[in-house]
Amino acid sequence: MNQKKNLLTAALAVLTAFSSVSAQGGEDGGSTYEKFRVGGYGEMVANFKDYGINRYWGGKGNGKGGNTKTDRNTISIPRFVIAFDYKFTPKWILGAEIEFESGGTGAAYELENTENGDYETEIEKGGEVALEQFHITRLILPEINVRVGHVIVPVGLTNSHHEPVNFFGTSRPEGETKIIPSTWHETGLELFGTLGKGWVTFDYQAMVVTGLNANGFDRKTWAGSGKTSIFEYDNFTSPAYVARVDYRGVPGLRVGGSWYFCNNIGANSDKPTTYTSYGDIPVRIYTVDAQYINRFLTFRGNCIFGNLGKSDKLSQKNLNLGNNSPYTRATPVAKKAVSYGAELGLNLQGIAGTPKCPALYPFARYEYYNPQEKVITRQAADDREKVGMWTAGLNWKALPNLVFKADYTTRKIGGGKYNSENEFAIGVAYVGWFWSK
Repeated sequence: MNQKKNLLTAALAVLTAFSSVSAQGGEDGGSTYEKFRVGGYGEMVANFKDYGINRYWGGKGNGKGGNTKTDRNTISIPRFVIAFDYKFTPKWILGAEIEFESGGTGAAYELENTENGDYETEIEKGGEVALEQFHITRLILPEINVRVGHVIVPVGLTNSHHEPVNFFGTSRPEGETKIIPSTWHETGLELFGTLGKGWVTFDYQAMVVTGLNANGFDRKTWAGSGKTSIFEYDNFTSPAYVARVDYRGVPGLRVGGSWYFCNNIGANSDKPTTYTSYGDIPVRIYTVDAQYINRFLTFRGNCIFGNLGKSDKLSQKNLNLGNNSPYTRATPVAKKAVSYGAELGLNLQGIAGTPKCPALYPFARYEYYNPQEKVITRQAADDREKVGMWTAGLNWKALPNLVFKADYTTRKIGGGKYNSENEFAIGVAYVGWFWSK
């Protein structure tokens, strides 16, 4: 009986390690509920910018091209998320998250077959309401557990740890969220667990989920707009295979990597015949990331590399999508995309060695990203997509799960060929489980 109880406790700990929301703003909180828990997270951000809205302005007779030097301010609620977990039994658990993005209700699209298969938009609004997670988990052993439903795709650092207390800036790391979806959620089957113990401890996840949609690939976001969820259903003709491994054998250290492969994203397009003449269009994404936290500092780093097969064929077809298409048709789509970055924050309270010092975290982050890192020979990459950027700022944890943020960002566009972009931002974010039983 004791052995069975210990196994169940360990399995619950594994589930918590892969849970999206933490009661204390970390990765290990919120595991003490008996039947259900309700929580969530949210962000509010105000940005004060010195650049316009069109980086593709030519700049004739007015210095460099790129964004004009125009002062403008914006304010937004990037996301408000409600999370819910319910235990049917200690081993069967329902999890769900509903995300309200930018305060809107989204747009509904359909293919109108009576109008030559063109797209029809029913409503328009800036944001969306999305079911970010909805899954059933069966806890078996610490080494192997099963989850089925709508799950987070753990590719990269931010998707795996996307709550706003898990990054320093007022916004998620820009490079990573530029070239792949964020938050990336798809429907499928997942196996997960923890292997080893002590210094040799690894968490793993293995998935079969809905694959990316070739229609959504473009020059600005590469795969970032390739999620297959703009309709009431997802095409599952060519599934994607995902694997992630994290090393956790050293206290405070996590080193991980992930792999994503879909053999034919063309088969997942809105209209099944769009890309059939080209055969399979494969996409591969590889990532490596790390995090180290102690009482004095927090360090995070990540790298993403993406490779798209037959990018020239896909570019040609996407350029000719219908006028009512919800996709940008921005081409060429690159064969290779890349993003990497690192951030370092200091814990002034830990350095001072006294809780009387406020929980202040000055930080700095560098990122480079390019959704057009490499295009085929007969295409021309647009250097305005190549960005190197610095962000520096201060986080104040007023409570363990409530943080106020301020930062300054400067972007160097195209290696300095185009006007730089600078902005100051302030924000507030929270995360936690608010009610449990």
